[in-house]
Amino acid sequence: MKRNDKVLKMAVTGLLVAMAVMLVALIHFPIFPAAPFLEYDPADIPIYVGTFLMGPVAGFVITLLVSLVQGLTVSAASGPIGILMHLLSTGSFALVAGAIYHHKKTRKNAILALVAGVVVMSLVMAGCNLVFTPIFMGTPREAVVAMLVPVILPFNLLKGGINAVITYIIYKPISRATSRLFGSVDDKKAADKA
Repeated sequence: MKRNDKVLKMAVTGLLVAMAVMLVALIHFPIFPAAPFLEYDPADIPIYVGTFLMGPVAGFVITLLVSLVQGLTVSAASGPIGILMHLLSTGSFALVAGAIYHHKKTRKNAILALVAGVVVMSLVMAGCNLVFTPIFMGTPREAVVAMLVPVILPFNLLKGGINAVITYIIYKPISRATSRLFGSVDDKKAADKA
């Protein structure tokens, strides 16, 4: 990779991290009254876009950076547990969806990547809730288990699904714009077909 390509990827990564942190600071609200601590936010959208633009490893790095910055600033109340849960859940999305999409960049594969990423992320988040929520909130594990199917899984599927749909709608225009402005930020330099 040429020096200019590295600088470009670093600049795009920094921009996406900043956007994610701004989005979680500005937009967050509960979806299910039964669990007001589970809030929707669109902060993963820049991570999803970065994953599609630059691949699974870059998506995971963006997730790591966002998790750290959010966890030390706007989401500081969640502490190290919040950082770890976000890294594991959204990081799993980046690795799964990024690997699928970068294997073959088509509309069909984009949809498959987003769906698979959201499902894996939701399952990972369910596991994280079982392990970490009793520690973080001082809630008995049985209470978390009771909420798993009726609240936690639907919430994560809904949140991830909304962010995936928005990503699907905005990704192609963003990809075209970045290609026109900066050239490709994709390691493979492949033309997007999605």
